[in-house]
Amino acid sequence: MEGTRPGGAAPAGGAGSGSASGSFPSLFPPGLHGIYGECRRLYPEQPNPLQVTAILKYWLGGPDPLDYVSMYRNIGNPALNVPEHWHYVSFGLSDLYGDNRVHEFTGTDGPSGFGFELTFRLKRETGESAPPTWPAELMQGLARYVFQSENTFCSGDHVSWHSPLDNSESRIQHMLLTEDPQMQPVQTPFGVVTFLQIVGVCTEELHAAQQWNGQGILELLRTVPVAGGPWLITDMRRGETIFEIDPHLQERVDKGIETDGSNLSGVSAKCAWDDLSRPPEDDEDSRSICIGTQPRRLSGKDTEQIRETLRRGLEINSKPVLPPINAQRQNGLNHDRAPSRKDSLESESSAAIIPHELIRTRQLESVHLKFNQESGALIPLCLRGRLLHGRHFTYKSITGDTAITFVSTGVEGAFATEEHPYAAHGPWLQILLTEEFVERMLEDLEDLNSPEEFKLPKEYSWPEKKLKVSILPDAVFDNPLH
Repeated sequence: MEGTRPGGAAPAGGAGSGSASGSFPSLFPPGLHGIYGECRRLYPEQPNPLQVTAILKYWLGGPDPLDYVSMYRNIGNPALNVPEHWHYVSFGLSDLYGDNRVHEFTGTDGPSGFGFELTFRLKRETGESAPPTWPAELMQGLARYVFQSENTFCSGDHVSWHSPLDNSESRIQHMLLTEDPQMQPVQTPFGVVTFLQIVGVCTEELHAAQQWNGQGILELLRTVPVAGGPWLITDMRRGETIFEIDPHLQERVDKGIETDGSNLSGVSAKCAWDDLSRPPEDDEDSRSICIGTQPRRLSGKDTEQIRETLRRGLEINSKPVLPPINAQRQNGLNHDRAPSRKDSLESESSAAIIPHELIRTRQLESVHLKFNQESGALIPLCLRGRLLHGRHFTYKSITGDTAITFVSTGVEGAFATEEHPYAAHGPWLQILLTEEFVERMLEDLEDLNSPEEFKLPKEYSWPEKKLKVSILPDAVFDNPLH
């Protein structure tokens, strides 16, 4: 449950009681102090903005990870055609307190907590005197995902939301993430905090970001004032996509896809796989989502490699290289990713179940891949936008500890080979597809480009390749005994 109150993201007797010189009370949490100082730099005339605050804090058992969301009135920049808008800033994804109540303190040199806070810019409607509070709940939803999955966001990432962000009839139903155009990274006593801005987009713009890359679509949005403009302000009343506003932009996207392929290297998905070369009752080696009633867990190193694979794929001009399985992590962290409590837990508990060094990489003769409709619709993107450009694409199950990585012959470090194109390391399956087979699959899977036109379940099979793909209803994956 949340409440709205004026304040400076401070506890009682907090920032509002500081002196005009910018000093803060000694009880003011240092991490919070650093973020609030950046807000004061931008909004010196708004020392006590309205806030949505979690009444029962997350560290006391409450459901909302963000302690506060501050809401500022931004006058925009008429010279740049930036309209007046509401600016929302979260407090809680980074380490506000430094006492391990929420985030493990790992030092001052790395990221603070997850390393970022969320911001959002919403166009102010005429006559609107107070900011709407629904963006705060949207930010809480994204924060819950981060805390529960331990996956962090990066600029250029997309979020498939499948619902109007404000629960209206708006076409703005998904999100991209980018650097906030005004807020600068903050060095706190608990590490560095950056600010990632949520940008509301239409379904067609989300699909373009998936097929090409998020950064490219963000750049196009910046060129269309009514669709975001230079500061990427979300207008929930926008009724047209950027491609309807300027049809020439679709040509730029198509050319970008042809030239660059897709920068989307993987997704969290409802997926599973079966080894058809082994009897179904052989529970020890089955790799569906569940083994009996207990999911087989990815080892910490496998999980780290998959995450590194996903992260690298989001970088522009990333090389198609899978990190070696036995690569050691530096202090448990990736280069630019926030520390993860889940990393350390998995590297310990998973190893206790199946020590990583004892997991043998198995070559499989025949496999059956299973996806829900939304995940299956991304297979053409995986094939055309990634594999035909010499890259890789990973589906990481959200309902179990399963992963499926498609790799092309140009990807180094894969354990699937042309001689043995299906290989598994624990519950992680790799499938190597030649360019010729990819082209054939694209022809056979063409109806996936119009998923609304076929009924589930849907099955595709290539007997000579001993590969089967099924598109199944969501309920199959929601049932742990499927």
